[in-house]
Amino acid sequence: MEKLDYQRDLIELCKAGDRDAQFRLYRKYSDAMYNICLRMLKHEMDAEDVLQMSFVKIFKSLNQYEYKSTPGAWIKRIIVNNCIDHLKKRKMYFEEITDRIEIVEDINEEPDYNVDIVKEAVKELADGYRAVFTMYAFEGYDHNEIAEILGTSQANSKSQYSRAKQHVKRIIAEKYNR
Repeated sequence: MEKLDYQRDLIELCKAGDRDAQFRLYRKYSDAMYNICLRMLKHEMDAEDVLQMSFVKIFKSLNQYEYKSTPGAWIKRIIVNNCIDHLKKRKMYFEEITDRIEIVEDINEEPDYNVDIVKEAVKELADGYRAVFTMYAFEGYDHNEIAEILGTSQANSKSQYSRAKQHVKRIIAEKYNR
């Protein structure tokens, strides 16, 4: 309970405009949120820009935060949405797939694939594939949530993820002879 009270107190101080509290909130979440930005956007400068822009939005929107989720989950949602918006501005392309999609075994079941190798391969994906793959595999969003965030269908999210997995496997096979 003490942790929850500390977080609530910190948020309330931030809402009141306390700069020290805002800095503590930023320091608490900035590293993890930067990593999300970097995985989704691939470029350090873009990740830094979106992170800073997101925290400006977070501090402006704190009065809307109603404690329905943890502060970290609320902040993460804003970060992911801003990454998606950034990608859309760069004209991220999503393929609409209407054909039946063959289910591919989960990439996490591959014994030789460590997280670092997968992350490197994900950097080579097209924006649309990278966004869906990152949100599903690394950030834990389900396909319904991804579809809602991206403004697409759940079937499209599943197909993008399936195709992204295939590309990741191909990239790993080519680079690491696996």
